[in-house]
Amino acid sequence: MLDKCTAFRGSSRIAAGDLRHVAVKAKEAIDLLAQEPVLIFDNTTSELVEVDFRGTAEDVLNRLPRAGDAEAEIPRKPGRPKLGVVAREVTLLPRHWEWLNSQPGGASVALRKLVEHARRENRETDRIRQAREAAYRFMSAMAGNEPGFEEAARALFAGDRPRFEEMVKGWPPDVRDHATRLFAEGA
Repeated sequence: MLDKCTAFRGSSRIAAGDLRHVAVKAKEAIDLLAQEPVLIFDNTTSELVEVDFRGTAEDVLNRLPRAGDAEAEIPRKPGRPKLGVVAREVTLLPRHWEWLNSQPGGASVALRKLVEHARRENRETDRIRQAREAAYRFMSAMAGNEPGFEEAARALFAGDRPRFEEMVKGWPPDVRDHATRLFAEGA
């Protein structure tokens, strides 16, 4: 279940918070003015959250995923499922396989160590990249046709806050404010 999302009707923010709260507010907005689309964004990734708004607010809530539902739907695959190990295919050159197989514990242990090392070393860089990608995803969906969009996107990825704020100042206030909050998370 998503803990934090934000719903927009057109360029106006309807609600923010957990998915159940936001879905009810979005349903009310749809019932009030059905012809204008409502979009719900995951605040972490800016991915659109799909919600089936048919029926009553209670019907909408009953169709939302519950905590733990996603785990129940994951099909079992080869590996060591109790440890969360999942077998997948990796394509490498022969010299890479030779090196991996010569490492203590073999290829799997060596790959896990390499991945963990890279995760630790790149944690902050990855966080910034993911936050900027989320901001760009939101901006593309909500402000792709707004004046200054392309220059705002350049400023976002350059981490140039003054230039970003200059480019978004003419955008609808709720869209501008949400994009600016997302920019700050990637700074």
